[in-house]
Amino acid sequence: MVLSVERLSKAYGGVQAVRDVSFSVAAGEMVAIIGPNGAGKTTCFNMLNGQLSPDSGDIRLGGSSIAGVPPHRIWRLGVGRTFQVTATFGSMSVRENVQTALRSFYRENFSFGRAAGARYVEEADALLERVGMRDQGERACAVLAYGDLKRVELAVALANRPRLLLMDEPTAGMAPEERGALMQLVVDLARRERLAVLFTEHDMSMVFGYASRVIVLHQGEVIAEGLPEAIRNDARVREVYLGDA
Repeated sequence: MVLSVERLSKAYGGVQAVRDVSFSVAAGEMVAIIGPNGAGKTTCFNMLNGQLSPDSGDIRLGGSSIAGVPPHRIWRLGVGRTFQVTATFGSMSVRENVQTALRSFYRENFSFGRAAGARYVEEADALLERVGMRDQGERACAVLAYGDLKRVELAVALANRPRLLLMDEPTAGMAPEERGALMQLVVDLARRERLAVLFTEHDMSMVFGYASRVIVLHQGEVIAEGLPEAIRNDARVREVYLGDA
């Protein structure tokens, strides 16, 4: 297992946002976390990423605990993350965005100018090749279509050579025809490179079409876990979340 979560809990005052949540993600897996608004998905993600410390429980990356470890250290241990709203530098080129992530990974002091632009060009292009964006390396991110920005953000997330990739609403804001292409790209990366992927998603066609396993949260607790078809037909999951979807 790449990620093991053991009885993770987090409360805000008297509100129990996450309660005794346990699950795991293996290399090559695409695991989805779904549930209604307020189910605890974001709180769970933020504990995995180090933005929040759990009140109790443990998070293990490989064999090492990362519970309460700061985000920058978790990133260096091999956890990448993409966000619901893309976070790229619009004034920089596609390649420069990836170079910036690589320079951070290699712990370089930041300076701007021609010398900075010459650093890690081949490695940046290789990352862009993996996400299908190498031919757009010279374009400014500000002029890209939103679906292409999502691919650039994915390349940035891969710059730290992650073992685990956390994706928060990866297809949010994308046109319907772009969503499947992005998810298939991630599936291919996960299988080919043995990358463990954990994602949240509100588009159930993306969840049931591309997840290898689904975890359902409700009121901070895991109420179901299993293969997509089993989750689709689970009576309690349909009652609290899916309805007739």
